[in-house]
Amino acid sequence: VPEHVWRINLDTPEEAQQNLSFGAADRWWEQTDLTKLILASNKLQSLSEDVQLLPALTMLDVHDNQLTSLPSALGQLENLQKLDVSHNKLRSLPEELLQLPRLRSLLVQHNELSQLPEGLGQLLSLEELDVSNNQLTAIPTSFALLVNVVRLNLACNQLKELPADLSAMKSLRQLDCTKNYLETVPPKLATMASLEQLYLRKNKLRSLPELPSCKLLKELHAGENQIEILNAENLKQLSSLCVLELRDNKIKAVPEEITVLQKLERLDLANNDISRLPYTLGNLPQLKFLALEGNPLRTIRRDLLQKGTQELLKYLRSKIQDDGPGPNEEPPVTAMTLPSQSKVNIHAITTLKLLEYSDKQAAEIPEAVFDAVGANPVATVNFSKNQLREIPPRLVELKDSVCDVSLGFNKISSISSELCLLQKLTHLDLRNNVLTALPEEMEALKRLHTINLAFNRFKVFPSVLYHLPALETILLSNNQVGSIDPVQLKGLDKLGTLDLQNNDLLQVPPELGNCENLRSLLLEGNPFRTPRAAVLAKGTAALLEYLRSRIPS
Repeated sequence: VPEHVWRINLDTPEEAQQNLSFGAADRWWEQTDLTKLILASNKLQSLSEDVQLLPALTMLDVHDNQLTSLPSALGQLENLQKLDVSHNKLRSLPEELLQLPRLRSLLVQHNELSQLPEGLGQLLSLEELDVSNNQLTAIPTSFALLVNVVRLNLACNQLKELPADLSAMKSLRQLDCTKNYLETVPPKLATMASLEQLYLRKNKLRSLPELPSCKLLKELHAGENQIEILNAENLKQLSSLCVLELRDNKIKAVPEEITVLQKLERLDLANNDISRLPYTLGNLPQLKFLALEGNPLRTIRRDLLQKGTQELLKYLRSKIQDDGPGPNEEPPVTAMTLPSQSKVNIHAITTLKLLEYSDKQAAEIPEAVFDAVGANPVATVNFSKNQLREIPPRLVELKDSVCDVSLGFNKISSISSELCLLQKLTHLDLRNNVLTALPEEMEALKRLHTINLAFNRFKVFPSVLYHLPALETILLSNNQVGSIDPVQLKGLDKLGTLDLQNNDLLQVPPELGNCENLRSLLLEGNPFRTPRAAVLAKGTAALLEYLRSRIPS
């Protein structure tokens, strides 16, 4: 660090020596002391003890350097409120750090710490403490004194147990213990009345923790453990829960009592050993996302699992009333069904310009449906909720008029060239199919402005979408997309909505922030670490601004 940085409060700046006409009102260096110093993302191997010459500092950020130790003079910065020393090579923290009475945020994640100072509890003003991604094997008992800490991150360490004293941290709202070696959670933790989010993923838990007093707990993440039994009593205590994530465990059964979780919005039970579900699950009023793939379910067909949460819940509700098809159900439409049976709504064709043949579970669209169109122009086609395995070839007959095609909830695995001839197409709905790619010929759909590809099997962002200049809305949630190209996306200058929720994005490229036309950017449910959930929750404008701030200059 250049010497004059440490002496900025003491030395007269060069411009004042060259220009002697500065009046008292202009002599800023005499009126204000330096309060924020950011030295992040450099190659610093040490910090000078001269840091004590900056006693007015409220924030010191030295993250992402090569520091192996910190100067004891830090203890003299009594106005310091935020200290970020994350992403360095620190093996220990100086005891003097514990003398900082106003410190509110201490970030030491991604270092090489094997222990924390025993007296860390002296930092009574602390509200945020992140010690994740170190080599900690124990937590000081003095943590009990940190009664103002709201967020505590202990993830990715080597903790075999949590001290019961943590229960005294009465302001704690978010506790992250992901990826440690925890086998149990101390019963005293159950008294943490302020706790809202608890992350216990990737540990060695054998049962769900008992949390009777955690009345505000909204999120419990306990995936990738060894949980075998969901205790009905434990569930009853979690009445405020919105998110329950239990994927990749060994759960064999889901108790009926799960229906007491009336506020549940997301339930992830993927990759367990569940063979049957309580049908009453269908009655959870707020449930928007239910993941069950990778279970040996006997009562639910696999194709139903791929149709998405709402269809699944509808099915479960239908089973509460009856445990079999009722006498009033229509016979399934097959390729052999006579045209007179195939219920083509001629009135809809002539007055609404609508060709509809949906919810028939048909393997193909009967010829009579297309025959009925005659010379009438059709603008909208709805063939959703069937068993179609390909795009109906006769769709091409409607190419002069059709602009809205819905083929959702089928079994379509590839897009044929016929679809690419519908050059007036503006809306295309292909959600809940088994698509893995889109053909480059789709580039011909120059008017397409909305495409829905949610709940398919895309592992990569379909590159042809980058070449459709009219696109305003891309819905790609619940796929397995691993990356996006922000430079090509910026070329889509009409794009206002991009939904990539529940994919496999490991990072969000900062350049995505340059797509300033986006009004709605949805990224929840991906495995990336940054931006954090709190940033996502602030909405699209704030998210784009955050991403722009991360672009390397």
